[in-house]
Amino acid sequence: MGSDGGHCSFVLLAEFDILAGAQLKYQFPQPLGVDESVLAMSMLPDGAETQLDDWTIFFLNQTAFNTISPVLALDTPEVKTTALMGEPVTSPDKPDLLCVLNLVRTKHDATLERGARVLALAICTRHPFIQIFKPVLLMALDDYFSNPSQDCLARLFDAINSMDLSGAPILTRNEKMVMRSSERKDIFAEKFAHAPPPPHPGWNSNGRSAPLQYRSTHSGESFSSFEEGILMRNKEKEEHNGAPASVQPTAHSSPSEASFSLGGSAVWVGEESGLDAASGEGEEDDSIISFVGSTTIVNSSIRRRRSTDASSGSSQAHLKDGTLRPSFANTPSYYDTRSGATKDTHFFHTMVAYKDHQLPIKMPLFAFPEEVGDYSLITLIKAFSSQALVTGPTHPHLHTNGPQTHPIIILFNALVTGKRIIFLGHKKPAGEVSSFVLSACALGSGCGAVLRGFIERSFPYANLNNRDEWEAVPAYIAGVTNPIFKSSPTWDLLLDISTGSVTVARDIHATYPIINVAPPLGVPGIARSTTFNTETSLGSEEDISRTANGAKTDFVAKADNNSDNVFIEDIKSAIEYHYGESVVRVRFTEYVLRFVRLASRYEEDTTGTTKLGYPSCGFDSRMPNPRLGSGIVFNDEITGRKDLAANSHRIEAWRKTNSYEYICADFRNAQINDAIQGFDVTHQLFRLRNAKSASDAEVSTIMRALAENVKTYDQVVELLAYLMPHGGGLLHLAFCLFHQKESVRDATVDLFDQIRAYPVGVLFLQALNHFQRFAYVRQAHAREKRMEQQYQPQQQQQPIYNNPRHTYSADRMTNPPVYV
Repeated sequence: MGSDGGHCSFVLLAEFDILAGAQLKYQFPQPLGVDESVLAMSMLPDGAETQLDDWTIFFLNQTAFNTISPVLALDTPEVKTTALMGEPVTSPDKPDLLCVLNLVRTKHDATLERGARVLALAICTRHPFIQIFKPVLLMALDDYFSNPSQDCLARLFDAINSMDLSGAPILTRNEKMVMRSSERKDIFAEKFAHAPPPPHPGWNSNGRSAPLQYRSTHSGESFSSFEEGILMRNKEKEEHNGAPASVQPTAHSSPSEASFSLGGSAVWVGEESGLDAASGEGEEDDSIISFVGSTTIVNSSIRRRRSTDASSGSSQAHLKDGTLRPSFANTPSYYDTRSGATKDTHFFHTMVAYKDHQLPIKMPLFAFPEEVGDYSLITLIKAFSSQALVTGPTHPHLHTNGPQTHPIIILFNALVTGKRIIFLGHKKPAGEVSSFVLSACALGSGCGAVLRGFIERSFPYANLNNRDEWEAVPAYIAGVTNPIFKSSPTWDLLLDISTGSVTVARDIHATYPIINVAPPLGVPGIARSTTFNTETSLGSEEDISRTANGAKTDFVAKADNNSDNVFIEDIKSAIEYHYGESVVRVRFTEYVLRFVRLASRYEEDTTGTTKLGYPSCGFDSRMPNPRLGSGIVFNDEITGRKDLAANSHRIEAWRKTNSYEYICADFRNAQINDAIQGFDVTHQLFRLRNAKSASDAEVSTIMRALAENVKTYDQVVELLAYLMPHGGGLLHLAFCLFHQKESVRDATVDLFDQIRAYPVGVLFLQALNHFQRFAYVRQAHAREKRMEQQYQPQQQQQPIYNNPRHTYSADRMTNPPVYV
């Protein structure tokens, strides 16, 4: 994306007039072509005069009411292609959805008739990460208060559109999945190899010192407290030892003593120390916490295990301040030129030049279009956590566990089944209400990674003035502050932010009649294999009784608890023990993924085929070429019947929504475009992780299929996208290094060799424990030794087991693998 990428499409300014009410005063660079009064009322929410500052969000091009006409000249197909950072271009007959970030400010002035002046300044952009523009919007509105003119809007428009994102890497969906699940600050650092270093925020475009005169807590400061702590720690170590940090001996001073070098990049097996800057681990509560399996939290001592560098000790580079500079073999990383510390590669660091100020911007690289702005699932869950506050009739589309269904599950069911939802925040800032709507959209979509179609029917701030517009949208998701909507008959589910109450409409049975569905497993002629344990431990009895970190909880397992209840108890435990937002988001992504695979199995059992997943079948070794299993199956028929029966009504309702059509289209595209073709990767990985019993033939076939089909960079990244660190990463594949069959062990070594060929794969291998890494390196050396003996039978070679510190020859060390 270049500097002229059309980051800002329009700039709007609205003002409240004592006589005329809300007025849209300026539209830059040209009028939008929609009802100005509707725009003005959306920019100046009810009760705006009671708030000094408020942020609101709304969208354009959702309906015929707010479709922009004419289109701007800069709105060309070339710009559309790059505007969403690698996301597919929308169809020509469907205009791009524009996100509007709006800042409302009330400035008290005793000389004015009403004692205050209320202004709203907004920008329209295609980017879903609109929160990065908050600093420049704050400064621009201050500028307008000082000098009211349209020139202020022109400066804001030019400043945002001149933001240079040309060096930002465009990540694929799988790369985004890997990045968002990893807590390492150097993940995909190699993609920043050709990115120009960001300008120093203290220097202006002329190279002169220009310290920032304006600072906002929302500015997305790039220099984190963690990086500062690393520098202070190294400085204290230097003072304590009386020697510069750059000459201090480290635990990795020699590859032959502490590591086994494999083709130019080392897999450490010794004590890891001094590499905190590479791991990106801090003491903040919102750091990503590891999960084993789907519901069990790893002991905190594992989470604090320091990561290891990807290169040998001899290739460690020390910066001037003594900090270690982690590096791959011939692979540059991305560094903060100010501090010498590693920058967080989850973000692209750039600047917005507004007047004489250089505002630092951190653009997230892992955001999906369904994730708009700042949102918090933890805040949403805490606000609606009491089942006692749920009122109204019970409906099978919403209450998948009867009256005991948790409010968050009711909300999710309402989202996926296309119900009309209202978030009411009486006497609450409109920005807070908007945040709840955006959080709900992220919840329903699996944090943007699984489903689509929620943002296009959401209205984060809605009012009486545009009521006809958003109520005409089927299955709308709206946020309101006016309590008059509580008595409106047009909603199906109302969530009151102030009280935490959830109300189901009284006439919901009349609006959505209950349709009897056939038993999913009772279709004649359709028999299913039952050799595969449930894909997540949500429904297993042993995990129901398991608690996070072995800690005590008030939750007691009961026979009538289904997978939804277990999932919610897991989320509540994570929040109670202060796990971060990242963990909760990953867990909801897994939950929605499982819902889709469960729906695929239901669809196959009821119709004989499925359009959104692989057919369900078990491993078959009777053929000359054994057939791998696919789809989701269960450990017994009783578990399968209960789970499918509990979800049958919401699956049937979901199949009638746009979200279902989108996921079917996405699956068809994945069948064509996925790098790994020919088998269900998710099924194989869960077989290795969860199966109570798997034959040697099945394990051997799975590992050989992975080794033969995971070779290129895209294939490696796709595999790693399924192996989230919270679920153990490569842990369960590494267990195959200790399998009794040599063919399984050799296939695992082959797979790990191919994964290790790329920097991101090295990071995943480093996450294994010392014992597994040692086993991998030992077996890799042993196999190479056997190969050398085959080609040189006349030479007597010493067995590798008597020389565990054996390294490759010098020519291999000097010719590391080339990274793609």
